[in-house]
Amino acid sequence: MSNGYGALRQAARQFWLAWVVGAAMAVAMVVLAVIEDLPVRDPDDDLLPSYIRMPLIVFAAILADILPRVLHRARLRSTWAPRALGGLWREVVAERWPASHWWFAINGAIAWYLTYATFRNIKSMAPHVNGADWDDAMADIDRFLFAGHDPAGVLHAWFGTDVMTYLMSAVYILWIALIPTSIAVALVWTRHTSAGAWYVTAVALDWCIGCVLYLLLPTLGPIYADPGQFADLPHTYNTTLQEGLWTDRVAVMADPWAADTLQTIAAFASLHVGIMMTICLVARLVGLPRWIQRTCWIFLALTVVATVYLGWHYVVDVFGGLALGAVAVWLAGLATGNRVGWRVQLSSGSAGSASPAHHEELVSRSRPLPDHPAAD
Repeated sequence: MSNGYGALRQAARQFWLAWVVGAAMAVAMVVLAVIEDLPVRDPDDDLLPSYIRMPLIVFAAILADILPRVLHRARLRSTWAPRALGGLWREVVAERWPASHWWFAINGAIAWYLTYATFRNIKSMAPHVNGADWDDAMADIDRFLFAGHDPAGVLHAWFGTDVMTYLMSAVYILWIALIPTSIAVALVWTRHTSAGAWYVTAVALDWCIGCVLYLLLPTLGPIYADPGQFADLPHTYNTTLQEGLWTDRVAVMADPWAADTLQTIAAFASLHVGIMMTICLVARLVGLPRWIQRTCWIFLALTVVATVYLGWHYVVDVFGGLALGAVAVWLAGLATGNRVGWRVQLSSGSAGSASPAHHEELVSRSRPLPDHPAAD
């Protein structure tokens, strides 16, 4: 019991800022809902309720961590009997999932989801709280930066509006799957909990800072403020998504209680860019393999182009997103003990790791077992 309580306290300390941010956002959400007479909704109730979906996601990630190792060891030992498989299952669970890592994963998942759910609700409330529209100002800044031209029009002229549209749509949609996957990697598959806590806390800060900017500088984005300049793009899944989000916004603005959904349109700053910046910086600072770092930076560059090309954001939103993502990494590094000022000080000892085995590893794998033949 004492070991379990100690593991819980350690996990709570690792995610203390994520919990504080989530709690502050929850309070802000409730206050805004009361003042503006707005509903608070499950952000993804069109799929499964959160109290069902979140445990399923965590369970699936844990299963994906355990099952391949069980099957690999069964193949190495040439044993497929149910009793033997059960023994291998307990062996892998004992190695990979001590109580400390259970508490780490659970704490991080709940803290992150609290910030995500409140972020979605506050984002939906933003146009009710602040009815200003900064689209013209953002568009003017963009044209100034591009010598009087609209950036999206420049990109359409450079890259064309055929194959490039489908590629950019794929990049933008792929980002949606990347975020929960990266959270699963940080909480479930890595054994270096110091790095995992850094990343999860940084994403929580991304959501929080994004909320503040949406409330202060509400914008729609070029595709909604000036849809004519995107009329020549072929219809893709991205088009369907943009049309669906606008339908949701119209319904919410007309009657938020009857809409039974959230509106999610807000341009400044770009969180697609911001969270990708967070991913790139954390990957670099914790020392992930170079091919992973390069892949992250390439995907960030593609995301920057896609978000302007498709009309989701202004170029100034991109700059805002880059700054937002960098600030989140810095603050999260300080809060999780991974930074002192601007110097990286990533913990590599057992104090920063839920699992004493391979505490130095950022990409996890099972430790060698007797069934792995030693080199002669």
